[in-house]
Amino acid sequence: MKASASQRSPTETGGPADPARRRQAGVDPGTGQPRPGRHHLPDGVAQLHVPFRSILAVEEATPAAAEEPEPEYFADLHLNDIVTSVTAGRDAYDLRPFFHARVRDVATVQYRHDVFRDLEKEAVLRVIRAFSRQMLAVRERLARAAKVRYRYEAERWFLDAAEAYTAAVVGLARDLETAEVQSTGLLALAEFLNGHVASDDFKRLTADTERVRADLAEVRYRLRIEGGRVTVGRHDGEPDYGAEVLASFEKFRQGAGKEYGFDFSPWPDMNHVEAAILDRVALLFPAPFAALDDYRTNDADFLDPTIARFDREIQFYVAYLEHVERLRATGLPFCYPDVNDRSKEIRGRATFDLALAASLLAEQKPVVTNDLDLQGGERILVVSGPNQGGKTTFARMVGQLHHLAAIGVPVPGTESRLPLVDRIFAHFERVEDVEDLAGKLENDLRRIHAILDDATAESLLIMNESFSSTTLTDQLVINNAVLRAIIDRGMICVVVTFLDELASLDPSTVSMVSTVDPEEPARRTFKIVRRPADGLAYAMAIAEKHRLTYRRVKDRLRR
Repeated sequence: MKASASQRSPTETGGPADPARRRQAGVDPGTGQPRPGRHHLPDGVAQLHVPFRSILAVEEATPAAAEEPEPEYFADLHLNDIVTSVTAGRDAYDLRPFFHARVRDVATVQYRHDVFRDLEKEAVLRVIRAFSRQMLAVRERLARAAKVRYRYEAERWFLDAAEAYTAAVVGLARDLETAEVQSTGLLALAEFLNGHVASDDFKRLTADTERVRADLAEVRYRLRIEGGRVTVGRHDGEPDYGAEVLASFEKFRQGAGKEYGFDFSPWPDMNHVEAAILDRVALLFPAPFAALDDYRTNDADFLDPTIARFDREIQFYVAYLEHVERLRATGLPFCYPDVNDRSKEIRGRATFDLALAASLLAEQKPVVTNDLDLQGGERILVVSGPNQGGKTTFARMVGQLHHLAAIGVPVPGTESRLPLVDRIFAHFERVEDVEDLAGKLENDLRRIHAILDDATAESLLIMNESFSSTTLTDQLVINNAVLRAIIDRGMICVVVTFLDELASLDPSTVSMVSTVDPEEPARRTFKIVRRPADGLAYAMAIAEKHRLTYRRVKDRLRR
């Protein structure tokens, strides 16, 4: 194809004043008002009239980079485990970069939320899955065409791929017309597909495909096999000897005979004998095979880049939605966060660590949810409490929420309000490298210095028991200095620490404490609650070190 509908200018596909385009957009061309129908656009959408480019971003925004590398904080926040689980079985789509790239504007986040809401409708999701299956067949056939050795076999696979492609595109355009889609993204896609299917190039591709296939279907030939010699000739109405033999022996049939079946490969390659026969058939019928040659040449670029891009990008939504539905089926809640770029207030209800939840459910263990709040001038959550009480999990959860919100997906919890941060940083303990001449503390200081150099007032930092390699006094001095720098920048921060003094460092800090069962202090509840630090976190660490915890003392008394 020489051109596609996606390559046309807005005037060629119809501008806002074009009646046909306004009808497609759900607007009555006479009154200019929204008309009844399945494609009734939300307020403001009918006026967009921009070419569809990406299902991941509004037209004015830049979509996620195709090769976005994994962010440095991914491993610390276990986001790499989440992405691995979500994208499992979809390696062909290379979805990981889409989960790496954070969105830069609230409008694009809302654009994605609306697409997710459409796909949560079973009828819409069914349409997209059907299209994806058909496009998978297209890619498989194109791969066969590129792999097989023989010319006409490759050209036939190519013809089959193009036929599957036209059927997929026409089917998606038709099905979106009857689906109850309301998102800007899918409505714009439907409009694009209508124009694409109606374009001269697509009509020519469809007609060429049907004509070449019909001509090949008319080819009839006969084979005469005598020893090792095969003669190929035109079929001139000779009888089917196989059918005659079966008919002759039919009268001797006494019952169903034993089946002697054979398994054939679903992608049978031609062998050299079959290829030689086909070459001679082509000599007998030059016209349809010449047309097949021309088809491969003239329609080599039949796959429209916008449709191919949609086929990949829509898997970002489907893969994540399927992962969410598996967790929802166990009773875990998800919601669409209220993402904003004007306030730093944070609110989360019944939220949880998405990576940990998946592993706990696999082990049939319960998932504990938690709430969090930052209001007014509050910026820093200081999380203290006993070891193994869920503090680090809580901190990871906060980081996960902000990243997931910034890629425009539903997040864990019944309610969520999150700022759209520009950068996410994590300062977690690192295993000391024996070949590094610098000490562990020096490396920790270098890392926090680099973070503070790059961070802005719109950034998020997750600190997990930082600078623990030094003395308690030095930890307190260093953490005080670091938090003062964070406060001066106005950053949002979560600090996991034994140092209760940090919880009351400044009015912008909020104390949160991991709790234990009051009836059995050794049992962790993994609930993190907002309350003043009680001074017992470090005491618990010392007691554990000297084997003086409640559980250990109780065991010793029992013995």
